[in-house]
Amino acid sequence: MIIMSVDFGDSRTGIAVCGKSELIASPVGVIAEKDFEKCIEKTAAAAKEQRAEMIVVGYPKNMNGTIGERAEKCRLFAEKLQELTGCSVELWDERCTTVSAHNYLNTTNTRGKKRKAVVDAVAAVIILESFLGYRKNSANLCTDG
Repeated sequence: MIIMSVDFGDSRTGIAVCGKSELIASPVGVIAEKDFEKCIEKTAAAAKEQRAEMIVVGYPKNMNGTIGERAEKCRLFAEKLQELTGCSVELWDERCTTVSAHNYLNTTNTRGKKRKAVVDAVAAVIILESFLGYRKNSANLCTDG
């Protein structure tokens, strides 16, 4: 199944996708859009362009597991995205993905403007890789029993 992941942000929204094999998550790019509705429209267009069959939206819970204002905004984004695309849209816990993305970029010595341009797409890749790992492990649990 082609799955697209979204790291929604107020200014930049990262997009990643995996192919039907669900093995490798690849960055697609970053949507630079501050308007909430326009960002949803551009994300829906990216989903259509990627032929996404499912969309995973990062859900930034607080570290203690509670739902804050940011997570609520992501939930609303996911609902509107599902309405616009007709795709199944899943929320996926993304705590610490941006920190992990910065750590990855540190190891590749990516700095400055280039870093700012890709960090959200890298975060989207991390979200998708985590989701794919969960799907694979869940499928294995079902077949091992």
